[in-house]
Amino acid sequence: MTAMNINKLLRYLGILSIILINVGCDQVSKHYVRNNLEYHERIPLVEDHVVLTKVENSGAFLSLGDSLPLLSKQILLFLLPSAALLIMLFWLMLHIGMQKRMLFALSCIIGGGAGNIYDRIAYGSVTDFLYIHYGLFKTGIFNAADVSIMFGTFFLIGSYLITASKDLLRT
Repeated sequence: MTAMNINKLLRYLGILSIILINVGCDQVSKHYVRNNLEYHERIPLVEDHVVLTKVENSGAFLSLGDSLPLLSKQILLFLLPSAALLIMLFWLMLHIGMQKRMLFALSCIIGGGAGNIYDRIAYGSVTDFLYIHYGLFKTGIFNAADVSIMFGTFFLIGSYLITASKDLLRT
């Protein structure tokens, strides 16, 4: 095996590992919540600022699309996201010169998306369980997959801004 083939293999394994770690953490946390909390039970984790509660979300972010007809829901909440994640995955696997920061960020996004899609297939909805409220800052109820997606997105934007500012400083 050549050094180039070993590097490709390590790259593929790294991408798949990050994706699987994100899916695994998401599914373990949701499994715990499904088996140990009643629906809408409230367990304060950090006073009333971070609360554990169990809800099932048959829509998208903040239940958007929940009331759509079944076919529209399947297209918008399953088929399109699945296609987007597969395209992203293939792009990651084939785009050799990509920076490691970008690989990491996109792998987190794919892992989070895959965790929520798995829920839609296995349970017909996505289990959400975390709520944050601190002063004016208030979230909807979310899960670990959503954290992976948001972390990956912010990491991607931050990496881009750092790279762009370095490029500006060089000119």
